Amino acid sequence: MSENVRLTKHITICLYDIMNIRFNLCVEQLRALGEPTRLRMISVLRQSDLSVGELVEILCQSQPSISQHLKTLTQCGLVERLPEGAFVFYRAATNDQGVVALLNAIFSHCKIEQTELARDQSRLEFVRSARAKSVDSYFQQLTDDWNQTGELNYFDSELESVLLEAAGPNPLSNVIDIGTGIGQMLTLFSKRATSIEGVDCNHEMLMVARVNLTRDQINNAKVRQGDATALPFSDDCADLVIVHQVLHYLDKPEKVIAEASRVLRPNGRLLIIDFSPHNLQFLRDHHSHRHLGLAQSLLTEWSRQFNLYPILHRELATKIDSEKKPTIQVFAAEKLESKVEGIAA
Repeated sequence: MSENVRLTKHITICLYDIMNIRFNLCVEQLRALGEPTRLRMISVLRQSDLSVGELVEILCQSQPSISQHLKTLTQCGLVERLPEGAFVFYRAATNDQGVVALLNAIFSHCKIEQTELARDQSRLEFVRSARAKSVDSYFQQLTDDWNQTGELNYFDSELESVLLEAAGPNPLSNVIDIGTGIGQMLTLFSKRATSIEGVDCNHEMLMVARVNLTRDQINNAKVRQGDATALPFSDDCADLVIVHQVLHYLDKPEKVIAEASRVLRPNGRLLIIDFSPHNLQFLRDHHSHRHLGLAQSLLTEWSRQFNLYPILHRELATKIDSEKKPTIQVFAAEKLESKVEGIAA
């Protein structure tokens, strides 16, 4: 029996709950998955966001063939297309619970060790390794100036404890990290969230984050390129939105807070990590900072403007030369159906 025949061997699963009233779409999706190459493609896209070139390398097929299969899978909602500057990445759909249930049901019956999927898995690991080497090269090219500003964005156990406290004690279903950078918040909150997605405008930083997630074997976190003021998410979809060292770069930081409020569910929380007001003019002159820190009063005003009500504010010394390093502040606000007054110190 050939490899391809084994891939499409009869699978007995109950589709009634999955299909529900989406009968025609489900039939179209099953038809798309009945082609062995597309099934293999979905298998690796469930594990990692991949470009066309990376899929060519993994599946050992031509670029036109890969592109055509991706078009089919995208049109029927099995795959998401993620533009990222000059690049485009693809992933198995995660924002449609019907699709997720269908793919889980199918792949629970696929024995990867005995099929072409095993070789695809080996080639996927090779692609991930190549990514890691590329990221190492990228960091070696960074200038001393970048390293200088990078040191300002410190992260230690004290800050970690404050962030976890500010997020609240409730379980987290969906978390969005705006300005994810290299993915520090993804790593921290992946332990508490069912799913977490990081958004950043910088392609290189997203590649670093992907490598870090793979290295740390974090499977419930994803990243994508996006605009902090126009997030690629539906209304009322997140339990927690994190804005980490982003607001001081923007002319109108309140637009990010407005967008965070849009995607938060009622009782969901916004968590801001940024600089308190400081006088380090070189950050504005040489590193594109539009604001020399942000006052708590401004964060409070913007939050209330967009139906978010402050619940926590904490400042943390960086434990480095205070004349050169500004204080970090953590600010949390909650989206409630009824207004409350006051702020916790």
